[in-house]
Amino acid sequence: MFYRLHTDGTRQDVDLGNMLTGPLRTACWIVGGGPSLSELPHESIARSPAAKLAINLGGARLIRPTLWTSYDPTARFHRSVYLDASIWKFVHARRAMDLVPETTFKVCECPGVVFFDREPQRGFADFLPAQPAGVVDWNDSFVQAIEIAYRLGFRMLYLAGCDFHVRPSSAQRVRAQAAGVEYASRELLGEFFDRCAAKGISRDEIERLEPPTQYHFDERKPLAAAIQTDLHYFRVSQYLRLCRRALSLAGIELVSVTPESRLNDYFRSVAAADAIEEIGASVGNPAAEPTRGLYTQVQSRQPAGLGPMRDLKPHHWKAKGQPGGDDKPPAARSSSQDRSRAAVKQRVMAAIDRVPETPVHINEEG
Repeated sequence: MFYRLHTDGTRQDVDLGNMLTGPLRTACWIVGGGPSLSELPHESIARSPAAKLAINLGGARLIRPTLWTSYDPTARFHRSVYLDASIWKFVHARRAMDLVPETTFKVCECPGVVFFDREPQRGFADFLPAQPAGVVDWNDSFVQAIEIAYRLGFRMLYLAGCDFHVRPSSAQRVRAQAAGVEYASRELLGEFFDRCAAKGISRDEIERLEPPTQYHFDERKPLAAAIQTDLHYFRVSQYLRLCRRALSLAGIELVSVTPESRLNDYFRSVAAADAIEEIGASVGNPAAEPTRGLYTQVQSRQPAGLGPMRDLKPHHWKAKGQPGGDDKPPAARSSSQDRSRAAVKQRVMAAIDRVPETPVHINEEG
């Protein structure tokens, strides 16, 4: 499913399936670019002992990712992400020969870049099939990130900065209120501005006011593009609502730590501090773990009060490569065995040579 590509077009498959699965449901942060991320305890999220999978420019200057994926053209993203060997990059194969911004390097030359093919013909029921031909393509990087996280083995996905809506600016809401129009939480942005227009507030007037805050980083789109972005967010939130059974069958839980996200209507939402505490309870707290005495420690460090444990094997089960297994390899012969066989053969041939020849008279006349 995942592979490397080289500048001559050759391909090298990379088996990463469930590589990051553990004995518990492995947690991962999905870091989006929503404006709420700057209001979350992003420094604590960055320090938490869980992977951070950033989407596009999500987390820029706030949370350095350990994993990263994108949907849009290469030129929209940072050189420091592509060239940072500590970040695993998951990119569609058609970006392989793009040039990294501000360099002459191709994307496929960068460290830690893994490519995949896209698979657009997926319904909600088979959102996460057992034998995928590629990563689901619903024209969205967030859905793409969910499948990449799943294929790597993550099952608990905490969503930070995933607002999934564009909120009108304070100035736009004040102007609307003056005309008797109230903004409803998570309302479609286009429908809100349509209601404003019905009360005599023109689109030109709306555009002259302070624009909506669309991201936690310094970037903005024209109003028409912001409306389309908000509509796209709404569409994807409905996709995920309709995928809840498929997610459950796959063992994935989406947990939003993003206040006012549209996803909060359909998935569990918790405070970011509670999510960080959940991760720490599962993995451990690196900031609190002691070091004094560990190099001289000789006693067991397992939890107190445990009952007996034995590493038993399943009944009737034979490990592969063991007697009775399915794929027992042929027994290897050592060089000493080969020499012994050769010596036996030589002794047999010598004994045959020592047997005397005895003439035998044949009566041909009967």
